[in-house]
Amino acid sequence: MKLKMISMISGGLFELDKKIIRRDELDNIINDPNFWNSKDKDDNLKEHTYLVNLINDVSNVKNKIFGNIELLNDNIEDDMLEVINNEFNEISKDVDRLRIDTYLSGEFDKNDCFLEIHSGAGGTEACDWANMLYRMYTRYLSKNNYKYIEIDKQLGEEVGIKSVMIEISGKNAYGYLKGEIGVHRLVRISPFDANKRRHTSFASVLVTPKFDNNIDININDCDIRVDIYRSSGPGGQGVNTTDSAVRITHIPTGIVVTCQNERSQIRNREIALNVLKNKLYTLELEKQNKEIRSIQGDMMTIGFGSGKRSYVMCPYTLVKDNDSGYETSNVTGILDGEIGEMLEKNIRR
Repeated sequence: MKLKMISMISGGLFELDKKIIRRDELDNIINDPNFWNSKDKDDNLKEHTYLVNLINDVSNVKNKIFGNIELLNDNIEDDMLEVINNEFNEISKDVDRLRIDTYLSGEFDKNDCFLEIHSGAGGTEACDWANMLYRMYTRYLSKNNYKYIEIDKQLGEEVGIKSVMIEISGKNAYGYLKGEIGVHRLVRISPFDANKRRHTSFASVLVTPKFDNNIDININDCDIRVDIYRSSGPGGQGVNTTDSAVRITHIPTGIVVTCQNERSQIRNREIALNVLKNKLYTLELEKQNKEIRSIQGDMMTIGFGSGKRSYVMCPYTLVKDNDSGYETSNVTGILDGEIGEMLEKNIRR
C-alpha cells in the first residue's frame, strides 16, 4: 500500500514532471511585458494558480511520505511508530483528495459556475423542497471554502422558493457540481398536510460553467425582450421599493434570465446579460462538439418519470443517486450539506 502510494505521488497518477514544465511555461508567459494585453490572460492565470496549488500539495504529501520512510529506517520506539501510522492514515486521505483532481480534466471543470434550482411538481411542497436543496448546497459551499452570490430568487407563494440562481467561485467549482444536474425527488410525510400523508416533491438543478468576459457571443437587441419589475426577495428597503429587477428573454432560444440582487437596474441588467451569454455559449459548444449538455436538454420534465437522485424520509431513510449508484441512510446529514463524498462518487463514475 505504501509503495503504491509512493509510485502514484512520484509518477504516473499526477504526472508531476509534466505539470512542473507547464507551470514554468506559464511563468514565462505571465512575465512577458505584453501579457496583460493578451485576451488569454484570465485563462492563463487560472491555469497557473491551479498548477501552483496542485504542485505544492503533491510536493508536501511527497515530503511527508519520504520523511516517514527515513524515520522507519532508524530504530524508533513503539510510540513513535504509532504516530507514523496515524500520519499515514492522514496522508492516505490527502492522496485520495488529490486523486480527485485527476478526474477533473474536462475543459471547463476548473471554471466557476452558476447553479440554479427550480421547483417542480408538488406546489407548496415543491417550493419547500427547492428551499431545502438551496440550504443543502449553500451549507456545503460554506463548509468547503467556496464563495457564492445570490443572483436571483423567486419566493414561493406560501413557503420556500420557486427558483434561485447563485454564482459560485472556488477550486474546480463546475467540476465538482456538474454531476448535480437533473431532477431531485423528495419523499416525506408532509409538514403541510393535516392528515400527515406521504408526499413526493420534485425540483430540478442546473449547473452551467462560467466563462470569462471575452467569450465571443453577440446578442442582438432585436433578439431579446427586457422586462423591468419590482424585486420580490429580501435585500433591503432600497431593493424592494424600486423597479430594479431585470428579466431578459432570449426570443430565439426561449432562455429566460432574471437578476434582482443589486439596487441598480443597470447593474442587474449587466449581470443578467452576462449570465445569458454564458448560457448561449454553452448551447453553442453543444452544437459544435457535444462536450456540454445543452441548457434546454438538461431542463427535463420536473416530475414523475425523471430523476437524478431520490431523498426518501418515509417509510425508511435513504438517499440514492441514480447516476453513480451512491447510497446512504444519512438523509439528515446530506440535507445539512454533507455531500462531499456523494459529489466525489459522481466525479469518479
